[in-house]
Amino acid sequence: MPSDVRPDEDGAVSPSSGRERPPGDRVALRGDLRAALPDATAAVVVTVLVFALLWARMESGASDTVAVMPFMDDPGTYWMYLLSQAFGWSGLLWAWGTVMLGLLLSGPRPTRLPVSRQVLERWHRTTSLTTMALMFAHALMFAAELVRYETKVDWAQRLWVAFADSFVPGWYDSGTGQVAIPIGQGALYLAIPLGLLFYVRHRIGANAWRRLHRFVIVVYVLSVWHTLLYGTNVWYGEWPRTVLWLLQLPVAGLLLLRLLRPARRAERLGSPSGARAGRVGGCGWQDGSPPRPSSSGCSSWWCPAVTADGTARSTRPRRPPRTGDGLTARSG
Repeated sequence: MPSDVRPDEDGAVSPSSGRERPPGDRVALRGDLRAALPDATAAVVVTVLVFALLWARMESGASDTVAVMPFMDDPGTYWMYLLSQAFGWSGLLWAWGTVMLGLLLSGPRPTRLPVSRQVLERWHRTTSLTTMALMFAHALMFAAELVRYETKVDWAQRLWVAFADSFVPGWYDSGTGQVAIPIGQGALYLAIPLGLLFYVRHRIGANAWRRLHRFVIVVYVLSVWHTLLYGTNVWYGEWPRTVLWLLQLPVAGLLLLRLLRPARRAERLGSPSGARAGRVGGCGWQDGSPPRPSSSGCSSWWCPAVTADGTARSTRPRRPPRTGDGLTARSG
């Protein structure tokens, strides 16, 4: 999500900027939306490629989704569901990218960068906007598939049930989705305000914005947790789940560096304001000591995802399991 780490909380200014941005130099949402067009175009291309892959796997009988829900063996009928999956995967990829950029900007500064810091900040902001759009599209296409599927009720009820199942926490009441869907909804509903608050930080105060922005990592962890619980593509011991876990290694490494060697002096070990930030943000140090696994919220954020992966099935069933009465009977 958007990052701006130039001025320190104690009033110092980092050497990279030399001065704080004047009020007239504020980053406008409209400008970032225009700058995000190439990024969004790339995201659409990736989504189309993932959609084509999922379609081909479903047609060939190799789809894990069909192994879980045998009635979904016709990609021509369930194309909206496949598109929802494709948006979900591209959204997770873009979330990974924007988190990596954010950790790179807020951690120890590399001596050499392929582009300027200002360009990295702009990429961080534009990928954040694209991620939010992809997350919303993922939920919207899931709702559209539910509208198409529920043919036995009138249109008003179909629209309401699809909306409630997709966007109202706790409404979806079947299978793994009882847990996984609220987790995904939580990621979406946290991502939007935490991402857009950057553009009004001059109203709420830079310090308040920074403290809130630390919780962006929660959005990413919830997204991974949602995928491990509800993504049939990673339920079995095949390459998608392996790739998903391998991608978390650089995130964990940069997060550790961010905790040990933050870019802002006010958050470093031994800094009084850093100790205050640790107490407020839950992701720093208290009394100048590094966080302990038993006391730091950051050190336990990965536990739910690990637990979720432990519940995933290691091998595909020899015979497809029986499903209940349709799409809502199983996880997607």
